[in-house]
Amino acid sequence: MSGYLKGDVFKLLKNVVEEMGVEAYVIGGYVRDYFLERPCKDIDIVVIGDGVEVAKRIGAKINSKVAVYATYGTAMVRFRDVELEFVGARKESYSADSRNPTVSTGTLEDDQNRRDFTINALAFSLNKDNFGELLDPFGGMEDMELGTIRTPLEPDKTFSDDPLRMIRAIRFATQLGFRIADDTFESITRNADRIKIITNERINIELEKILASPVPSIGFKLFDKCGLLKHIFPEISALKGVETRNNRSHKDNFFHTLQVVDNLAKKSDNLDLRWAALMHDIAKPRTKAWDDNAGWTFHAHEVKGAKMVVNIFKNMKLPLNQRMKFIQKMVYLHLRPIALVEDVVSDSAVRRLLFEAGDDIDSLMLLCEADITSKNDNKVKKYLDNFALVRLKLKEIEAKDKIRNFQPPINGDMIMDYFSLPACSHIGEIKSKIKDAILDGDIENDYQQAFDLMIKVAAEYGIVKEGTDLQKVIDTIQQ
Repeated sequence: MSGYLKGDVFKLLKNVVEEMGVEAYVIGGYVRDYFLERPCKDIDIVVIGDGVEVAKRIGAKINSKVAVYATYGTAMVRFRDVELEFVGARKESYSADSRNPTVSTGTLEDDQNRRDFTINALAFSLNKDNFGELLDPFGGMEDMELGTIRTPLEPDKTFSDDPLRMIRAIRFATQLGFRIADDTFESITRNADRIKIITNERINIELEKILASPVPSIGFKLFDKCGLLKHIFPEISALKGVETRNNRSHKDNFFHTLQVVDNLAKKSDNLDLRWAALMHDIAKPRTKAWDDNAGWTFHAHEVKGAKMVVNIFKNMKLPLNQRMKFIQKMVYLHLRPIALVEDVVSDSAVRRLLFEAGDDIDSLMLLCEADITSKNDNKVKKYLDNFALVRLKLKEIEAKDKIRNFQPPINGDMIMDYFSLPACSHIGEIKSKIKDAILDGDIENDYQQAFDLMIKVAAEYGIVKEGTDLQKVIDTIQQ
């Protein structure tokens, strides 16, 4: 067997192709990643003829279920830990207002012509007479050696036919650390507004792959440079720019945001937390104001930003689920730990932070540490040292008071039952005072202490349990 195609999976493919007397090739991502030495568990096979029938024969051979996608003329079968996807070779033609092509049966050359980039048009033969031979009609190997993303055909046609390929070019450049060829990038710039015909769902898949990359900022800077960013994520595009007044300027929040995302990417592969980093200052353009004494301000941008997250998710057709709520929470709380390091770290402030962040406290601390982007090394060190103190304080308070995700030992139902009250505003006020007393350290997170405070606060509102000695209650309030 060829050195390129070793292993049982290729032996199986070779035998079935030979038995059926068809022509077939491994094409695309697997071939590219083989030479880039990247792990790949998906193998695409293009068949000159009916790919679904080959998949069914493979499935019968290995007693594995075959998933057929009739709409796309594809079929998938799993062999051990590898997914094999089969499709018939085809050629495509597009209309100006849709990315859905008219498809017809084609040759291997037709199939390679329709590929997005030269590095994805590489193929290995599965055929007996030239098994394992590399077929590289567009110089994809040379482009990989040079680290270049280039279209196999004239780029304007490639991108006009399927504008999603513009985002894919930037995604591959980000993931692989490649550069986009000048003529290819210029074409993306010319065709940027064509991205409007692509669904948000398809765009989101590519955005998430960029965010999951080692240095996500590469992709967003390229999006900005070619003009795609204002179409696919206008809120991030709006962060750009610096305004100066009375010789006082604010930072460029676009580049600051990208630095935060990159900082976080070095510490965490949590994709939702990377989304939060991308959106943590999203409301700064809408909250920017000038103060003659303080200079540029962005008051409450964390509050407005948390609200904006919902609309962004809706507009981008992202699911309104727990992911969104986590990102909202991170945006809303991202200034809280910073406020602690700028002041004396009190037990009360730490308790409140633990209470609000709950199990997400560690993620929040990672985000806040990533948010330190000063060019002053001494300032960065000072903030990081202070964050280390906050982390120690968090551990101490959590070990002592068990505040993370705590619920006060007296709840609203218990208050109503004890005093035989209907639901009213006083119930919430009593609950709030009990919670605040625990968080401020005035009482411990203890039932009896909470109960005693409930009696005292209720009495202040003129609420006493029937049959209670009123003088004792008055004495309690005065203590």
